Amino acid sequence: MPTDESAATDRNGDAPTTADDGRSEGTGDDESARTDDESARTDDESARTADGSPIDTGGDGGTVIVPETAGAATVDGADFDRSDPAFYLNRELSELAYQRRVLHEAIDERNPLLERVRFLSIFTRNMDEFFMKRVGGLKQQIEAGVTERTVDGRTPAEQWEAVLDAARPMFARQTDCYENVVRPALAEAGIHVLDYEECSAAERAEMREYFERSVLPTLTPLAFDPAHPFPFISNLSLSLAVLTRETDGDGTTFTRVKIPQNLPRLVAVVDGERYVPIEDVIRANLDLLFPNVEVVEASLFRLTRNAEVRRDEEVAEDLIDMIEEVLEQRRFATVVRLEVEAGMSERARRTIVEQLDLDEREVFERPGPLDYREFTRLLELDRPDLKLPEWTPQPHPRLQRQRTPLGEAGDEADIFARIREDDILLHHPYHSFTDTVQRFLAEAAADPDVLAIKAAIYRTASDSGIIQSLIDAADNGKQVAVMVELKARFDEQNNLEWVRRLEENGIHVAYGTIGLKTHTKTALVVREEDDGVELYSHVATGNYHSETAKGYVDLGLLTADRDIGQDLVKVFNFFTGPSLDEQFRKLLIAPVTMRDRLTECIRREADHAREGREARIVAKVNALEDPDLVAELYEAATAGVDIDLIVRDICRLRPGIEGVSETIDVYSVVGRFLEHSRIYYFENGARDPELPVDAPGGHPEYYIGSADWMTRNLDSRVEAVAPVEDPDIREQLRFVLELMLADNRKCWEMNADGTYEQRQPAPDEPDISTQAVLMDQTRRAAAADDVDRGIAADAFHETDLLVDAVGRDSGRPAADEASVDAGDSPDAAGSESEASEPPTVPTEAAGPATVAESNGAEAAVATNCDLPAALSEHPDAWYRPDSDHYAFAVRTPDGTVYRKTADGAASAIERYRD
Repeated sequence: MPTDESAATDRNGDAPTTADDGRSEGTGDDESARTDDESARTDDESARTADGSPIDTGGDGGTVIVPETAGAATVDGADFDRSDPAFYLNRELSELAYQRRVLHEAIDERNPLLERVRFLSIFTRNMDEFFMKRVGGLKQQIEAGVTERTVDGRTPAEQWEAVLDAARPMFARQTDCYENVVRPALAEAGIHVLDYEECSAAERAEMREYFERSVLPTLTPLAFDPAHPFPFISNLSLSLAVLTRETDGDGTTFTRVKIPQNLPRLVAVVDGERYVPIEDVIRANLDLLFPNVEVVEASLFRLTRNAEVRRDEEVAEDLIDMIEEVLEQRRFATVVRLEVEAGMSERARRTIVEQLDLDEREVFERPGPLDYREFTRLLELDRPDLKLPEWTPQPHPRLQRQRTPLGEAGDEADIFARIREDDILLHHPYHSFTDTVQRFLAEAAADPDVLAIKAAIYRTASDSGIIQSLIDAADNGKQVAVMVELKARFDEQNNLEWVRRLEENGIHVAYGTIGLKTHTKTALVVREEDDGVELYSHVATGNYHSETAKGYVDLGLLTADRDIGQDLVKVFNFFTGPSLDEQFRKLLIAPVTMRDRLTECIRREADHAREGREARIVAKVNALEDPDLVAELYEAATAGVDIDLIVRDICRLRPGIEGVSETIDVYSVVGRFLEHSRIYYFENGARDPELPVDAPGGHPEYYIGSADWMTRNLDSRVEAVAPVEDPDIREQLRFVLELMLADNRKCWEMNADGTYEQRQPAPDEPDISTQAVLMDQTRRAAAADDVDRGIAADAFHETDLLVDAVGRDSGRPAADEASVDAGDSPDAAGSESEASEPPTVPTEAAGPATVAESNGAEAAVATNCDLPAALSEHPDAWYRPDSDHYAFAVRTPDGTVYRKTADGAASAIERYRD
């Protein structure tokens, strides 16, 4: 399973992550919330605001107080002005808030010990990428004299200062977690990461022999003196700053020694039990590298360089040459962060800072290791007692029966026959990527009836089976066209190599589009059949990358829908042709139709609400950054639309502002896999009993695809989002969304000030963990003989996980859902029935039987008869607000915060009182 991205920053250009290929989540591009070692409550660092903004959502007026740097005074929540900075959180600080949530996975004692080590590594990788991309971009703007304010009211300089201030305590918390919690716990489990001095004399002698034999020959000391310029220091390399003195001299010489990256970072003293960091082995034996001089000091340091190196595509003569030049320039880019070991002398520190022209605010002094990335080596130990249970992606039930051997042409049971029967929803990493997506293209490559294959590659594995299938297809005489995005950041070199290999095999390759990145995750197979040419499409949320598919949560739709196929024909023609069509049958395509369609859907929900109909939006995205969509959601909320946003990392929107966003809830799920899928749900009058079934606007709409709700995705990238019309697949998507909203183990809920609180199950309430439930359901579905969909059929009868039952489009009443037998067809009950009251979902309220009805605060209050102790003991600290959405208002030093449940209010009282 990918180890560094299932939790925090995904290098898909999509946002934060976590997986084994060296990326991160939490989980890729990001978190602030409760990170107390013992109770996971908001700590002092995050108890205020994620972006430094105190907020008062006052019970009487919804007044939001913003910092002076945000460019606004106070705002009356009842008079929403979409241009007011007070209503928007800062993008960079919101991303750091996500990274706090990622770091919490290392702090959380409920996680297995080696899983916590993994998240220490993920956090390092995510923060490295954040500084390379986001801080690097801010520094570029500052150097260019940019003073324009963001939508939240900050200049680049103000953002840069705020980001550095916010990041500093996060690094301190990571170090504290390792030194005082994880490292002692590892020792207790028999895995010792030692200081060199902690080794026995015999062990030190063995380490010295290892150094002389294997390490010393790889080292190259680079002195800085009148005869030698200051050495070049590569990005993210770990180095020793060594000060030496001649035995008869007074002055010292600065020398840089790079820690070799091609040797194990943790040197095994006793394999599986005792390790010493290689930098300590080198430091302890520097007398062999510097004979006849006195080693005065040897301190660790590490540089981070800007990755935001850009060239003007309009004037570039050759895109490949431009990308190669960007890669070369990135090696020598501006330094944006210097990490130094605590205790480094002023002489060594000043030398580095002055020679690299750094601001002291860019220097981060840290005790302990400066780089935790390679600590994932410990995950290779055979210690299942310290890890999460292994997960093996499962075959999809629709594709595993009677299937032909991978890559061979099939008969009536081939993959194309399965797709013709009905659309197929793939859910990775729960479903095997190899046995689904890779099989789709492998069978197409070998099938004599396939005429053409087209695919858009944003990122792919270094040993990609997908690429090999495309090459095989060309060898078999098929027309093959591939769009490879050369501008996929940090994957440029890998993609360049694939371009050359594809072209060497006679495949037509498009490199990208001027002014746009191609971010679609789509493939098209054109097949000659008895009744004519058929189009088979794959529209997905994730890349054609077999490794990240093991750790990223992504969705894919396999369909023979001709309208979707024809739309993809237009998209692929754009990659090789001169222009992008602006008319599409079903797909939402950025940058031409997607923004307008999303805006239309949001406004339509607002119209339903104004007409007195129940209206609801649920969106699962990696990031919600686009100011215009944020404003549209605010305005829909003021109309009464119930909005649930499951946003992995960046979120500019403030929920819970009375009179503006009190009907909006924002959640973030951070777990072992990186949440990377995008699902949009618009209820569209589905629960209105007055609307006939065939009335326009009487059916909910579901969409999945590649686009987040960010300006870059809507305006600067080619994205594809597909409507999901199959009732069975819609039901599966609904189950996933409602499960995430019911999660009380890995789900965080956002406050109006940008901070997050992690949900906790009540004392007698079972844990509900989205990813654990989906692993179990997928495993059961694969093992069952009578299940055709990717989630076991009985999952849809667990109505405590279904908040709002939507039965109109599936053709059966919501009231009948819990009583339908597992073998019943989705449309067994007919299409004329009306939806009934929705079922309930467990919340954080006291006691396992306590539930909050979906009709808002009034019912939530009614179910909380026995108040928690904190509410009883501090009656002056809370009151019942006049709100349809919140049951409790808690008075805090920074203003009033709102909670739906008694336990949530009690938690807020305890935190702020402490």
